[in-house]
Amino acid sequence: MKVIIAEDQSMLRGALSALLDLEDDIEVIGQAENGSKALDLILQLSPDLCLLDIEMPEMTGLDVAEKLQELKHPCRVIILTTFSRAGYFQRAMRAGAYGYLLKDAPVSELGEALRRVNSGGRAISPELSMTFWQTANPLTDREQEVLSRLSTGLSVKEIASELFLSYGTVRNYVSEIIQKLEAKNRIDAISIAEKMGWLG
Repeated sequence: MKVIIAEDQSMLRGALSALLDLEDDIEVIGQAENGSKALDLILQLSPDLCLLDIEMPEMTGLDVAEKLQELKHPCRVIILTTFSRAGYFQRAMRAGAYGYLLKDAPVSELGEALRRVNSGGRAISPELSMTFWQTANPLTDREQEVLSRLSTGLSVKEIASELFLSYGTVRNYVSEIIQKLEAKNRIDAISIAEKMGWLG
Protein backbone atom coordinates (compact mmCIF):
# COMPACT_ATOMS: atom_id res chain seq x y z
CA MET A 1 0.00 0.00 0.00
CA LYS A 2 1.16 3.53 -0.76
CA VAL A 3 1.21 6.05 2.08
CA ILE A 4 1.79 9.81 2.50
CA ILE A 5 2.85 11.19 5.90
CA ALA A 6 2.02 14.77 6.90
CA GLU A 7 3.64 15.94 10.12
CA ASP A 8 5.18 19.35 10.86
CA GLN A 9 7.94 18.01 13.15
CA SER A 10 10.66 16.89 10.73
CA MET A 11 12.34 14.43 13.12
CA LEU A 12 9.10 12.60 13.86
CA ARG A 13 8.10 12.66 10.18
CA GLY A 14 11.44 11.13 9.16
CA ALA A 15 11.32 8.49 11.90
CA LEU A 16 7.77 7.44 11.01
CA SER A 17 8.67 7.22 7.35
CA ALA A 18 11.81 5.16 7.97
CA LEU A 19 10.03 2.75 10.31
CA LEU A 20 7.02 2.24 8.05
CA ASP A 21 9.31 1.69 5.05
CA LEU A 22 10.72 -1.34 6.89
CA GLU A 23 7.32 -3.03 6.56
CA ASP A 24 7.21 -5.23 3.44
CA ASP A 25 3.75 -4.13 2.32
CA ILE A 26 3.98 -0.40 3.11
CA GLU A 27 5.68 2.18 0.90
CA VAL A 28 5.93 5.83 1.99
CA ILE A 29 5.68 7.74 -1.32
CA GLY A 30 5.60 11.29 0.03
CA GLN A 31 6.15 13.46 3.11
CA ALA A 32 4.70 16.88 3.89
CA GLU A 33 5.47 19.41 6.60
CA ASN A 34 2.15 21.25 6.31
CA GLY A 35 -1.45 20.60 5.33
CA SER A 36 -1.37 22.41 1.99
CA LYS A 37 1.60 20.39 0.77
CA ALA A 38 -0.07 17.20 2.03
CA LEU A 39 -3.19 17.95 0.00
CA ASP A 40 -1.10 18.70 -3.12
CA LEU A 41 0.84 15.43 -2.73
CA ILE A 42 -2.34 13.40 -2.23
CA LEU A 43 -3.90 14.88 -5.37
CA GLN A 44 -0.69 14.34 -7.39
CA LEU A 45 0.34 10.87 -6.19
CA SER A 46 -3.02 9.25 -5.29
CA PRO A 47 -1.82 7.24 -2.27
CA ASP A 48 -4.00 4.54 -0.72
CA LEU A 49 -3.70 6.12 2.73
CA CYS A 50 -2.51 9.35 4.31
CA LEU A 51 -1.36 9.82 7.89
CA LEU A 52 -2.24 13.35 8.96
CA ASP A 53 -1.16 15.23 12.07
CA ILE A 54 -3.91 17.55 13.34
CA GLU A 55 -2.03 20.73 14.16
CA MET A 56 0.02 21.76 11.12
CA PRO A 57 0.69 25.12 9.44
CA GLU A 58 -1.45 26.37 6.53
CA MET A 59 -4.08 23.60 6.80
CA THR A 60 -4.72 21.29 9.74
CA GLY A 61 -5.07 17.55 9.25
CA LEU A 62 -8.81 17.98 9.81
CA ASP A 63 -8.98 20.66 7.07
CA VAL A 64 -7.25 18.25 4.66
CA ALA A 65 -9.63 15.41 5.59
CA GLU A 66 -12.64 17.68 5.01
CA LYS A 67 -11.27 18.82 1.63
CA LEU A 68 -10.67 15.21 0.51
CA GLN A 69 -14.22 14.35 1.55
CA GLU A 70 -15.56 17.31 -0.41
CA LEU A 71 -13.56 16.20 -3.49
CA LYS A 72 -14.75 12.58 -2.98
CA HIS A 73 -11.09 11.52 -3.15
CA PRO A 74 -10.54 7.78 -2.51
CA CYS A 75 -7.46 8.26 -0.29
CA ARG A 76 -8.27 7.01 3.23
CA VAL A 77 -7.36 9.31 6.10
CA ILE A 78 -5.82 8.32 9.43
CA ILE A 79 -5.39 11.11 11.96
CA LEU A 80 -2.25 10.80 14.07
CA THR A 81 -2.23 13.15 17.04
CA THR A 82 -1.14 13.97 20.56
CA PHE A 83 -4.55 15.58 21.17
CA SER A 84 -7.17 13.42 22.86
CA ARG A 85 -9.91 16.04 22.44
CA ALA A 86 -13.45 14.83 21.87
CA GLY A 87 -14.29 17.70 19.53
CA TYR A 88 -11.34 16.88 17.26
CA PHE A 89 -12.29 13.21 17.20
CA GLN A 90 -15.91 13.93 16.31
CA ARG A 91 -14.86 16.35 13.57
CA ALA A 92 -12.44 13.73 12.16
CA MET A 93 -15.24 11.13 12.06
CA ARG A 94 -17.58 13.59 10.32
CA ALA A 95 -14.83 14.25 7.76
CA GLY A 96 -14.74 10.54 6.93
CA ALA A 97 -11.46 9.63 8.69
CA TYR A 98 -10.93 5.87 8.98
CA GLY A 99 -8.49 6.07 11.87
CA TYR A 100 -7.61 8.21 14.89
CA LEU A 101 -4.39 7.19 16.63
CA LEU A 102 -2.12 8.64 19.28
CA LYS A 103 1.50 9.43 18.35
CA ASP A 104 2.88 7.48 21.28
CA ALA A 105 1.44 4.19 19.96
CA PRO A 106 4.08 1.56 19.00
CA VAL A 107 5.00 1.43 15.30
CA SER A 108 3.85 -2.22 15.07
CA GLU A 109 0.39 -1.00 16.14
CA LEU A 110 0.53 1.73 13.49
CA GLY A 111 1.41 -0.80 10.79
CA GLU A 112 -1.54 -2.98 11.81
CA ALA A 113 -3.84 0.06 11.83
CA LEU A 114 -2.77 0.96 8.28
CA ARG A 115 -3.48 -2.60 7.10
CA ARG A 116 -6.89 -2.59 8.77
CA VAL A 117 -7.86 0.73 7.18
CA ASN A 118 -6.48 -0.32 3.79
CA SER A 119 -8.77 -3.35 3.85
CA GLY A 120 -11.82 -1.20 4.65
CA GLY A 121 -11.83 -1.30 8.45
CA ARG A 122 -11.40 1.43 11.06
CA ALA A 123 -8.58 1.99 13.53
CA ILE A 124 -9.17 4.02 16.69
CA SER A 125 -6.84 3.98 19.70
CA PRO A 126 -8.72 1.92 22.30
CA GLU A 127 -7.87 4.38 25.09
CA LEU A 128 -9.65 7.10 23.11
CA SER A 129 -12.68 5.45 21.60
CA MET A 130 -14.91 4.91 24.66
CA THR A 131 -14.16 8.32 26.14
CA PHE A 132 -14.88 10.07 22.89
CA TRP A 133 -18.08 8.31 21.95
CA GLN A 134 -19.45 9.09 25.40
CA THR A 135 -18.47 12.77 25.38
CA ALA A 136 -20.85 14.49 23.00
CA ASN A 137 -20.69 18.26 22.61
CA PRO A 138 -23.66 19.64 24.61
CA LEU A 139 -23.57 23.05 22.88
CA THR A 140 -25.78 23.99 19.95
CA ASP A 141 -24.20 25.58 16.84
CA ARG A 142 -25.43 29.01 17.97
CA GLU A 143 -23.99 28.54 21.48
CA GLN A 144 -20.64 27.52 19.96
CA GLU A 145 -20.76 30.64 17.79
CA VAL A 146 -21.37 32.86 20.84
CA LEU A 147 -18.66 31.13 22.90
CA SER A 148 -16.18 31.31 20.03
CA ARG A 149 -16.69 35.10 19.86
CA LEU A 150 -16.44 35.41 23.65
CA SER A 151 -13.09 33.63 23.45
CA THR A 152 -11.74 36.35 21.11
CA GLY A 153 -12.51 38.98 23.76
CA LEU A 154 -15.74 40.40 22.34
CA SER A 155 -18.31 41.71 24.83
CA VAL A 156 -21.93 40.50 24.95
CA LYS A 157 -22.97 43.80 23.35
CA GLU A 158 -20.47 43.36 20.47
CA ILE A 159 -21.54 39.74 19.92
CA ALA A 160 -25.21 40.80 19.84
CA SER A 161 -24.36 43.39 17.19
CA GLU A 162 -22.33 40.91 15.08
CA LEU A 163 -24.98 38.18 15.20
CA PHE A 164 -27.95 40.57 14.84
CA LEU A 165 -29.39 39.43 18.17
CA SER A 166 -30.62 41.37 21.17
CA TYR A 167 -28.34 41.92 24.16
CA GLY A 168 -30.71 39.85 26.35
CA THR A 169 -30.69 36.89 23.93
CA VAL A 170 -26.89 36.72 23.88
CA ARG A 171 -26.76 37.05 27.67
CA ASN A 172 -29.18 34.09 27.91
CA TYR A 173 -26.96 32.07 25.56
CA VAL A 174 -23.95 32.80 27.77
CA SER A 175 -25.85 31.68 30.91
CA GLU A 176 -26.97 28.51 29.12
CA ILE A 177 -23.38 27.75 28.00
CA ILE A 178 -22.01 28.18 31.53
CA GLN A 179 -24.74 25.91 32.89
CA LYS A 180 -24.29 23.19 30.23
CA LEU A 181 -20.51 23.08 30.67
CA GLU A 182 -20.87 23.21 34.48
CA ALA A 183 -18.41 26.11 34.37
CA LYS A 184 -17.80 28.66 37.12
CA ASN A 185 -17.87 31.63 34.74
CA ARG A 186 -17.25 32.66 31.12
CA ILE A 187 -13.47 32.20 31.33
CA ASP A 188 -13.93 28.71 32.74
CA ALA A 189 -16.48 27.89 30.00
CA ILE A 190 -14.00 28.96 27.30
CA SER A 191 -11.25 26.89 28.92
CA ILE A 192 -13.46 23.75 29.11
CA ALA A 193 -14.63 24.12 25.50
CA GLU A 194 -11.05 24.64 24.24
CA LYS A 195 -9.83 21.57 26.12
CA MET A 196 -12.57 19.43 24.60
CA GLY A 197 -12.09 20.85 21.09
CA TRP A 198 -15.60 22.36 21.03
CA LEU A 199 -14.66 25.86 19.89
CA GLY A 200 -14.49 24.78 16.21
